[in-house]
Amino acid sequence: MSQDSKTNQQWGGRFSEPVDAFVQRFTASIQFDQRLYRHDIRGSIAHATMLEKAGVLSADELKAIIDGLNEVQNEIESGQVEWSIPLEDVHMNVESRLTDKIGITGKKLHTGRSRNDQVATDIRLWLRDEIDLISAELTRLQSGMVELAAKESDTIMPGFTHLQTAQPVTFGHHLLAWNEMLERDYSRLLDCRKRLNQSPLGAAALAGTTYPIDRELTASLLGFDHPTRNSLDSVSDRDFAIEFCAFSAMLLTHLSRMSEELILWTSAQFNFINLPDRFCTGSSIMPQKKNPDVPELVRGKTGRVNGHLIALLTLMKSQPLAYNKDNQEDKEPLFDAVDTVKDCLRAFADMIPAIEARKESMYESAKRGFSTATDLADYLVRKGIPFRDSHEIVGKSVAYGIQTGKDLSEMSLDELRQFSTEITDDVFKVLTLEGSVAARNHIGGTAPEQVRRAAAAAGETLGKRS
Repeated sequence: MSQDSKTNQQWGGRFSEPVDAFVQRFTASIQFDQRLYRHDIRGSIAHATMLEKAGVLSADELKAIIDGLNEVQNEIESGQVEWSIPLEDVHMNVESRLTDKIGITGKKLHTGRSRNDQVATDIRLWLRDEIDLISAELTRLQSGMVELAAKESDTIMPGFTHLQTAQPVTFGHHLLAWNEMLERDYSRLLDCRKRLNQSPLGAAALAGTTYPIDRELTASLLGFDHPTRNSLDSVSDRDFAIEFCAFSAMLLTHLSRMSEELILWTSAQFNFINLPDRFCTGSSIMPQKKNPDVPELVRGKTGRVNGHLIALLTLMKSQPLAYNKDNQEDKEPLFDAVDTVKDCLRAFADMIPAIEARKESMYESAKRGFSTATDLADYLVRKGIPFRDSHEIVGKSVAYGIQTGKDLSEMSLDELRQFSTEITDDVFKVLTLEGSVAARNHIGGTAPEQVRRAAAAAGETLGKRS
């Protein structure tokens, strides 16, 4: 009998006619939940181990189940298994194949559990493994970013507000701002992992089971911190998946902001950085073009991940306790969110360390737009002039600079003194870009010394992750 010719007879006893073929396909999840097979088998082995200790299975039956499940996994991974839509999902496909191998003993595996707690367990196991992979890739990205920041701690560029030149900063300082975003994202990811790491196995359909199960044992065997505390909640909520998608949306928002800056910086109008050719593509009609497709695509995928978050929130918003078929719709948004996050992190982790700063362009741009105007105002305050008056004086000097085409640092002492006699020849120490960034030598400041310290501290933090 082929897999496709089988139907899910586990629940068919009370039905008087077979399920419509379209309904079979419409309600089946095997098309996408088959990626849970390793975790389904792992959960089944833990469940069977517990059943043997509880006296529900004999030692021989346990061995047959474990050996059979391992064989099924090998068959799946070698491409020998044809997934069956009539068997609905990964759970019944695996169990059916197991029963084919070991006979009636395979049917005992489901004692004391339901597909409701089984799938909740599978998803948690799968997502936990994916979170560990994502956290490692996020760490790789941050490490490359911090190393580049240390390298570029003296590289001066314009800092912007409203995308207008504001004050000079260092490129390393800017990169460390990105790292701060990612550090918070990493913390959110760990929080998500902590909350999902509870075992629903044993909650059964919704009320628990009459069998003498040991939920502490199965939780321990599967690496969970402890069993969930309420059987109704265990099978019905997917807030852990929603929380992961919320993390994903925040992470992609941050990556999108970074992407926007990378895209601007690679343009001829900015010319701040060069991305190696392997991260770019060309044009089919314009031979001179070098398009920053990788950051553009990451920016675009942010909407995709945001959509998955909204989809899961909407999925859960009106569900009564306990399990409902609606929850079958949790997997595809979650799976795609995970895949998208991993791909975007890989792209960024490969790309960021390869960025080449065009230091001269950054420096020349920082000289434009009167970026040291605030430094002149602070200078006047130190001379005893109230800040509001200093602000007005500097505003007039900037207006003069616009008329004459001169930056503040390019004006003569006599030109500057026409706005305030308190200005002396020591003013030029604060009007240089180097003097401006060096003066902000405090925790969180853009001074090269502070950037190097912050990069070293960030590197130590990243080095402690395992």
